[in-house]
Amino acid sequence: MTGDAGTPPPPANDPMKGFRGVMAGALIMQAIVLGLALLVVADLGAGVTSWQGWSLMGVIAALLASCGVLRHRGTVPVVLLLQGALIAFFGALPAVGVVGVVFLGVWIYMLWLRREVARRMAEGRLPGQQA
Repeated sequence: MTGDAGTPPPPANDPMKGFRGVMAGALIMQAIVLGLALLVVADLGAGVTSWQGWSLMGVIAALLASCGVLRHRGTVPVVLLLQGALIAFFGALPAVGVVGVVFLGVWIYMLWLRREVARRMAEGRLPGQQA
């Protein structure tokens, strides 16, 4: 059950690789939700100004681009900064700000889950590490 120096053996499958897939799926889902929200917000109230639309499209493009670089250490802070940028839209486009708050909660929960998996992996309690 334990390695040479009393450390647990590594799991048969890398759970963090699967977790990156979950994070990429969340980013794609968020980009889709924001794209659809942009269409709805454009029809409501005063509509969307040119700078608001282009800024939101830039955030959507950054979310999609960050899917491909999730294996790098600095990507998660960038994604959290993008959530902050969406929350900053609250004054101009409240619906987009709400989407930012909701997905910030999703990302906080996913990061907590990632920390728990890493802790259990270090303790040797993952099912793939059992004899």
